[in-house]
Amino acid sequence: MSVSGSELARISAEYGRRVRELPADFYAWSKPANLLLHQHAMRGCLRVLTRASLFPLNETRILDVGCGDGTWLLEFIQWGADPSTLCGIDLLPERLSRAKLRIPQADIRPGCASELPWPDESFDLVTQFTVFTSILDPTLKETLASEMLRVLRPGGSILWFDFRLNNPSNPHVRGVRAEEIRRLFAGCEVQLSSVLLAPPLARLIANWSWPLAECLHTVPLLRTHYAGLIRKPPRPSPLAEFFKKEFFRKR
Repeated sequence: MSVSGSELARISAEYGRRVRELPADFYAWSKPANLLLHQHAMRGCLRVLTRASLFPLNETRILDVGCGDGTWLLEFIQWGADPSTLCGIDLLPERLSRAKLRIPQADIRPGCASELPWPDESFDLVTQFTVFTSILDPTLKETLASEMLRVLRPGGSILWFDFRLNNPSNPHVRGVRAEEIRRLFAGCEVQLSSVLLAPPLARLIANWSWPLAECLHTVPLLRTHYAGLIRKPPRPSPLAEFFKKEFFRKR
């Protein structure tokens, strides 16, 4: 088995372990802390999309990498996206079956994001939510980043949401720092903001004091994730390409 193949097998096994060992309602929004964390993530993503004039998502063709059961695809519909312009891919077929039931108009496929089954420049927006933090193999991260850029049109954007810090209690995930993101997407414009109150702290506090949890979220050092936008350079205009060629020809 290749290094990438063994890494994918490790990731699948880890997600299988979580399904078996975690309570079914562990991430349920009926728990105040989970709802708080989702709202922090949602507000952070909406903020970066709005700043880039990408919100609402009308007529935006979107691919969610690691779409799971379609939670974020459903959010995109609420943010103005047409369900028929949504696509998703995930390693775990059992999660995809629920996503297909929830959004039958979307193009949702099983598979590995290191080999995306869509043509070059197919999407206006590519998204990933805590996918890179689950990958420990640097080569697989680089391949995934390259594939996301390949299917993204020139001038398009990647919506990023992921851990910026390691989780000391979980060796199966690894935070992705700003310098690594910029290296993975070299040549792109990268804008990042820290978001999300540290989940252990949120679970400790939100159940009895939501206002205190919101107050603590204002402290940057207590935020564990990045929400950001990675913009692929636009295609140069024919006139700019002509002058560039002329400039180098005369040198």
